[in-house]
Amino acid sequence: QVQLVESGGGLVQAGDSLRLSCEASSRTFSSHVMGWFRQTPGKDREFVAAIRWGGGRTYYADSVKGRFTISKDSGKDTVYLQMNSLRPEDTARYYCARGRGIPLDDYSIIGWGQGTLVTVSS
Repeated sequence: QVQLVESGGGLVQAGDSLRLSCEASSRTFSSHVMGWFRQTPGKDREFVAAIRWGGGRTYYADSVKGRFTISKDSGKDTVYLQMNSLRPEDTARYYCARGRGIPLDDYSIIGWGQGTLVTVSS
């Protein structure tokens, strides 16, 4: 099973930027989809963004459109999440996921990272 390792979380102020990274332990194929979810205590995990490994089409939650950008480095099997104009409500643990396709959900996801914490102070 693939191992996904996230990095880049931290404590920032509202309006700041952060870039999260997620490196996969095994090759990501063109049929795969990589994505980001986030979760706060007491709430369900929420979809944030996804990218098709073949072709690079991207998908975003409405709450992050225009502020977050997902991208990939195929040579490094790494997916990134550039987060700009951060808000306190973006505070969450961010998880990386690999899936077999779109939608990226419980039926398609084949691996999760351990998560990285993002805290945005007001």
